[in-house]
Amino acid sequence: MDSTRPIRIAAIADLHVGQQPNGTLVGLFAGLDREADVLCLCGDLTDRGRPEEAIALVEELAGVSIPIVAVLGNHDHESEAADEVAAILTDRGIHLLDGEAVVVSGVGFAGVKGFGGGFGRYTIGSFGERLLKEFVRETLDEVLKLESALRSLTTRTKIALMHFSPIAETLVGEPEQLYPFLGSSRFLPVVETHGASVVFHGHAHFGTLEGVTPGGIEVYNVARPILEKLGRRVHIWSGRAPERREASD
Repeated sequence: MDSTRPIRIAAIADLHVGQQPNGTLVGLFAGLDREADVLCLCGDLTDRGRPEEAIALVEELAGVSIPIVAVLGNHDHESEAADEVAAILTDRGIHLLDGEAVVVSGVGFAGVKGFGGGFGRYTIGSFGERLLKEFVRETLDEVLKLESALRSLTTRTKIALMHFSPIAETLVGEPEQLYPFLGSSRFLPVVETHGASVVFHGHAHFGTLEGVTPGGIEVYNVARPILEKLGRRVHIWSGRAPERREASD
């Protein structure tokens, strides 16, 4: 990579390989090496979380030679074969993150699947039935994993990859009743305190491309249906995010 220019990140989510015939995504990734330095895949890489779908995804990515960083999504866990899916992707050389961090071309990447739970005053609390407490615990466990990954990075630019959203703004377009299942603001203190430069997520197919945290961190919902609606193959982010402002009370 030319060190005199900012790094270019290509990001997309919700490929759902398995819904369409093999070879469908080859054109989507064609020539990407000339447009970006790193490709980020933000979950729901497969449709049913089956190993054969992961193998098909690897074949779709055959023409991509730039580094790939990815997280899994909820669909990738559907068949309870996430470990097999992960092994296939990592064997391809993909940096698959689940609470880990990796540095690529001098830029740090921290990734988790994330989880739901709602936003602000409507965040679901850990009270009542055991199953509800387990739901909240899953969110908190994912928050801690993201915190650990971001804390470990010492790079100036830090990219946070998630499948679920940390803000409600990029969910606009989805029914508000679904917001608790599309993300959680419990992730906000982590990305703001530990200096994420930008956040990429997916999951909300009918949401909004971009939003910003109270502290000024850019957040992009790169779900494939949103990008297709805008006439884009992938979302390209270049360089560092603007200086963050102080969060309002």
